[in-house]
Amino acid sequence: MANSGKGTFQPDSDVHISYEDQQKINKFARLNAKVDDIKDELKVKQNDMKNLEEAVEELSLTDDSETIPCLIGEVFICQSLDNTLKSLEDAKAKKEGEIGELKHKCDELKSQMSELKSHLYGKFGSHINLENEEE
Repeated sequence: MANSGKGTFQPDSDVHISYEDQQKINKFARLNAKVDDIKDELKVKQNDMKNLEEAVEELSLTDDSETIPCLIGEVFICQSLDNTLKSLEDAKAKKEGEIGELKHKCDELKSQMSELKSHLYGKFGSHINLENEEE
């Protein structure tokens, strides 16, 4: 039952993958998936940050004597403009910290991936492809 159709797997006889090499390939794949997840989370947090900045800009146009309804959990609470701006600045600072942590985590994972990539490319050369499709 020989398959001669497209997409059949024909192993290359001169490439041997040891158990340790397979573990490194698997680790690279797991790290790559984590980096993708972190990038997605980073986009969400950056969008949240943009929304907070836009809220601060919009509030700068309001009258100082107005109370601002703020959604906290599931309830709207009316606050003064100063309290609302302070709350937004606190939220922005927290979000900046979260973004910084995510960027740091992403850099650490990329560094580990780079080490694995150099080892795997050194061993397998053109027989392995570890590049992302979008890069």
